[in-house]
Parts: sequence; structure tokens; C-alpha cells
Amino acid sequence: MSTRVAIAHILEYESTLLQRATQLILEESGLTIHPGQTVLVKPNLVNGSNARHCTTHPRVVQAACTWLLDQGARVTVADSPAFGPASYVARASGLADALGEIGLKAQSLKRATPLTLSQGGTIGLSQDALEADLILNIPKLKVHCQMTMSGAVKNMFGCVVGFRKALAHNRLGHSHEVFRSMLMDVYAALPHTHHLVDGIHPLHKDGPIKGVPFELGWLAASSNGIAIDTAAYALLGLRPQQVPLWDEAMQRNLIGADPRDLLYPLEKPDQFDTTGFVLSPERELAFTPSRLMTGRIRSLLKHFKK
Repeated sequence: MSTRVAIAHILEYESTLLQRATQLILEESGLTIHPGQTVLVKPNLVNGSNARHCTTHPRVVQAACTWLLDQGARVTVADSPAFGPASYVARASGLADALGEIGLKAQSLKRATPLTLSQGGTIGLSQDALEADLILNIPKLKVHCQMTMSGAVKNMFGCVVGFRKALAHNRLGHSHEVFRSMLMDVYAALPHTHHLVDGIHPLHKDGPIKGVPFELGWLAASSNGIAIDTAAYALLGLRPQQVPLWDEAMQRNLIGADPRDLLYPLEKPDQFDTTGFVLSPERELAFTPSRLMTGRIRSLLKHFKK
């Protein structure tokens, strides 16, 4: 079964072509919006000093939201950073200003509801995400010190409410097999999703926070998060054995995991130069107790500042 991945070549975020390209790839990837439909736009809001580089670029989120509003959608922009409210990260990254230009603001996903995991246990998934008519997932493509690459599937982990993500890292992160299974369970639990990946300047060398922007010019959309991630992995010359989530998708025999089944209606992968793209050194998965406590204190302080 072929899965469409629509790709546009955009060199800069300030390009006058960004709005048109976003509209084109969303439509070519099969996204249709009905007036009055509730759409949760889920960017990647990572808290850190490198917020303007490690988060989804504000102009990509703004372009997607503008198109959705033009279609008559009721748009909410929300994420659930591990430490601190989404509004704080939105201000640090410049997203708050970009959304303000179109009358929107970023908010935190809340109302945790238990999701039973295939490896045992539960995790708190946001009811806000579960109740949306559609989730438009807009991750930042970047290297990841624990998962090799972070894209569409990994970004859905942001629908786990707040501090529970850090706890999941600490509780489940000692095993790649358990952790990647949990991430795929979260992805699978969220139906009615579409994916728009910001790979215009993905992070390389170190990630998911301290990376360096790489000039790739890759903006892609698909109804299938597995497929769009597979397209990115294949573009970068990776193999399933190198990427835990790709290997998990292959083992589960999920649609979109095989690069041979991908259909590219617009730009083709061989039109992008990945020479010089460097993966992140691998680091331990677990969050230490001291890091958890420090992060929790910082999170509470940021809630008071918001």
C-alpha cells in the first residue's frame, strides 16, 4: 500500500513561498478541513536555552494555522513541555509573537487520562488531544541523543501531560525496547492525525536541544507519521537498526515503515543534499532523580512567571 509524502523545497523560514508551500503540501498529502472542525495544532515546544532552534519554527506553525483558519477550522495550538508551561516556551521561541499576529496563542495540554501500554503500566495522555477532531502534528526534525532521530512519532509524546513525560523517561527509559514501545503506543492511541515536518533547518550534531541548524530545506506533510519519518530516515541514509522507532515500526509491520511503499507527488528525496549531516552522540536514556527534582522546581517557577 503506497503512502503519500508531499515535500516542498524551502530554503529559508522567511521565504515568501512558505505559506503557499505549506498549503500545497498539506493539500497534496490529502488533508481536507471542514468548517467548524476542531483542530489541535501540536508543535514541538522544547524548553531550553536553544529554544529558537530546537522548537518547531514559528513561521511554519503560523503558516499551517493560517491555512487552517482560512478553511474555517477552530484552531487550538497546544503542547505539553516536560518542564514549564507551553506559553513560557512559546515566548522564548518566538512562537507567541507569530501566533499573536493571527489571533492565536499557545497553551498547555491538560486533563491526563490513563493509556494502557503494551509493555505494561499506564501513562497519562491528554484528553484535550484525544477529543480533537484532528491533530496537526508539526515536529521539528532533529537528531536525538536517545532515539537517534526525532520526528513525527516522537513529537506525539508531547500529548503526554507535563511532568509525566519526565517520569516516563525515568521509569521506562532504561530499556530502548520498552521506551520505544511506549512512544509507539502513544502515537497509535491518537487517531485522526496529520503531520507537517519542519526540516527546513533541522538540528544536527547534538539533540534534541543543543543541536546546530543544518540547511536542508525540507518541508514535508503526510497523513501517516510512520511514513513521513521513514522518508526522513531514508533521506539521511539511515537504516532501521540505527533508529529505534523505525525498527519498532518495522517489527510491528506498520504501514509506512518500508521506504519502497512511499509515494512522492511533488519533490523527490534525491533533490536534497544531506552531505555533512551529523548524528548526535548517544547518551543514557534515564532522567536521574536529581535532574527530575531540579526540573520540577524550575517548572513550578516558570508557572509563576507565565
